[in-house]
Amino acid sequence: MRSLSSMLSRLFGRGTPAGATNEQAADLFGRRYNAFRDLLESNSELLGIISGLQEMLDGETVFGRPFISTQTSRLLFHATRMVSSLDTLSGGRYPDLAVALARIRGEMDALVTQPRHSGATPYVLPLSQLSRLALDTVGAKAANLGELKRLGLPVPEGFAVSTAGFDAFMGHEGLLDDILRRAREIMPDDPASIREASDDIQKIVMQSALPADLEQALAEAWASLAARGVTRCAMRSSAVGEDGELSYAGQYATVLNVDGASMVETYRQVVASLFSERAITYRLFMGEPLEASAMSVLCLEMVDAVAGGVLYTRNPVPFAEGEEHMVLDAVWGLGAYAVDGEVTPDRFVLSHDDPPRLLSSAVADKLRQLLMNPEGGVTPADVPQDKRQAPCLSPAQCIELGAMGLRIEAHYGSAQDIEWALGRDGGLVLLQARPLKMELEQQVACIPVAGETVLLEGGDCAASGVGCGTVLLLDEENIPAGIPSGTILVVRHPSPRFVPVLVRAEGLVAETGSLTGHLASLAREFQIPALFNAESASSVLRQGDVVTLDAACARVYAGEVAAVLERKAEKMPVMAGTAMLELLRKIADLVIPLYLTDPASGDFRPDSCRTVHDLMRFAHEVCYKEMFRISDMLSDKSVSAVRLQAALPVDLHVIDLGGGLHGSGGFVTREEVLSEPFAALLDGMLDPAVAHGAPRPVSLQGFLSVMSRQMLEPPTAGDQRFGERSYAIVSDRYLNFSSRVGYHYSVLDAFCGQAMDSNYVHFEFKGGAAGEERRSRRVQALARILSALGFVLEVRGDRVVARFRKYDREETVERITALGRLLIYSRQMDMLMHDDASVQMAAEHFINGEYRRFS
Repeated sequence: MRSLSSMLSRLFGRGTPAGATNEQAADLFGRRYNAFRDLLESNSELLGIISGLQEMLDGETVFGRPFISTQTSRLLFHATRMVSSLDTLSGGRYPDLAVALARIRGEMDALVTQPRHSGATPYVLPLSQLSRLALDTVGAKAANLGELKRLGLPVPEGFAVSTAGFDAFMGHEGLLDDILRRAREIMPDDPASIREASDDIQKIVMQSALPADLEQALAEAWASLAARGVTRCAMRSSAVGEDGELSYAGQYATVLNVDGASMVETYRQVVASLFSERAITYRLFMGEPLEASAMSVLCLEMVDAVAGGVLYTRNPVPFAEGEEHMVLDAVWGLGAYAVDGEVTPDRFVLSHDDPPRLLSSAVADKLRQLLMNPEGGVTPADVPQDKRQAPCLSPAQCIELGAMGLRIEAHYGSAQDIEWALGRDGGLVLLQARPLKMELEQQVACIPVAGETVLLEGGDCAASGVGCGTVLLLDEENIPAGIPSGTILVVRHPSPRFVPVLVRAEGLVAETGSLTGHLASLAREFQIPALFNAESASSVLRQGDVVTLDAACARVYAGEVAAVLERKAEKMPVMAGTAMLELLRKIADLVIPLYLTDPASGDFRPDSCRTVHDLMRFAHEVCYKEMFRISDMLSDKSVSAVRLQAALPVDLHVIDLGGGLHGSGGFVTREEVLSEPFAALLDGMLDPAVAHGAPRPVSLQGFLSVMSRQMLEPPTAGDQRFGERSYAIVSDRYLNFSSRVGYHYSVLDAFCGQAMDSNYVHFEFKGGAAGEERRSRRVQALARILSALGFVLEVRGDRVVARFRKYDREETVERITALGRLLIYSRQMDMLMHDDASVQMAAEHFINGEYRRFS
């Protein structure tokens, strides 16, 4: 469309110049009407943003901080534009509105801006100086090990590179800015974009230099360990937020058997794992912001382990029978093969008594182990034949570990997930302690469903629940970027690398592993039913077959088994309880609530605006009055503000920018309307086929039923009839029809001329006083009608936006006339939306021109 200022100049400057008055009028309207249009456009954009925020608040859609940052930026831009436009339109009549906006902006900035760590925290802290109070400084993993050391429990020597060191690294040479710039391009619902961004960011980190003082601090810390005889260490993540309320199990890097020469490179590697594909996916689905995950790195003396594993001080899955007990898993060699699901471990069950008793043991056939390599790193190896079916721990060692577990649980006051190792000297050491996430108690009768085919039975319930879907066999070395919805994953080893697809699965079956592994912890966190140690699963369950998984009862059935799926618990929204959703709710509290509801109230003032919605409401209400005020100030009669007087009663006030109306009185009739798009709208509204008989019973439910009060009653109630006016701004080829009545806002903006590329129709409405179900049906019906008319649609919640662009003059006029009919036809549509069938009926009657049948 041609620029508005040139159009106005054409409208006001036609023929012989009329003198300074016309020029002044054109200039005034050129500037202020531009502000008016900007205000209405931003109001429309804000309504869309608000609808989007409302949808996200249910927690069903994954989002991260980039979404919040983008939406708050858009909110503040359009809110500022509305305030600035009203200031231009009114000549600075409402300065307190800018003050209210500044207050809201400040509150929003305080929520969105994440403060970085400050203070004089050393880059490196010895483990002996740490306690559980140091969570923000070194993360929970390092802090908890420091706490265990203070309790006198066996913990290796070591130190932690603090989050102050991480901040120094991120701030060096603009590294953090580069990372955030790339992270903003992540689309949470596009797994491929997560993978690509992860690869790029990790490369950026690995290629970045450490600050000289941080590198020096690492060298001095290593020298201190070496002076005490330490020659090798394990470098492990200890990120802020890890091993706390959320486990981040297996999401970040652990690098084993590192020497001093490779410490700096390994530090970079662990930091880079903060941005691995699975870590980013985990944070997105857990609603954790990137800024909340500053990475501390723990450097521990490497234990040349004979055996290792995990102790759960309680069984996290509620379906185990018998007394309350502890679960102890063990494998030969380093414990990584136990937590990563590479080997099915020995299982020891201990009583929860003090001292504990060994209740039972199940020794697995352990084929492989992970050993320290004398040259550095670790090496997989076969377990000697005589040890494959031998227990990794003696009963006394089991009881010793159980007693340490009970002591740690009592100290922290909650069930614990503890990693341990058995050294070559026979001594047990603790490598990690963190809270254990427990499932809620359920009672399940594990009786096979009669008449159904059981494909697989047996194994360990790693995460309870039931699910149904199509079998997808996956290899750890070939994990796809995404998977179809309704998928049951079947894997050989339950590696944490499967997280990017696990979060989108209906269930998981693994041939090895146990409930103490990392992926089992993650499955419980994500509420994905999981069955581990299910031998021959990949040969019994065929690719593409539909199966039903009953993890609690360790069975997989052929097909969809309704009797099992009846037990399927309603899954919590994916973002429920997350920090990101809580942050969004706090921001929404500054945006969505509307407190300025009555324009006649004495509280309807700029300084009463508490939310962005209040700002919008105030600016939108007064902007029309300001347009009228301008017309009243001008002596040029070509600029007029009048009321429509037509066979269709409507309290419609009209501003003519020039060439839109003929006549000079306080009222204008249909015959005096020269504006082609305005005339087309009125022709549709006045069409006898839709404006028939007496009004249908009126209700205050929904947008169109509320609007019908304004459109169908005579204009006898003055400016405040039914609370608010309707307005039209017109020229010979332009129309802006805007109405906000009751709970509903609508706007029709159109230009209709000979140049096809300049023609457009933009129609939208939002709101309604009807119940959500009726509003939803009304939106569906209107969407079908508008789609049949050739409009491009956007439907979000109770808001519909319809666009028709770049068609010739005749087609554009036809669509505007159709919208006029639709406004009348649908005036009480929400009241008539009794069931889903009425949606199709309402749409078909309108499309077929049978307007009178829908009543």
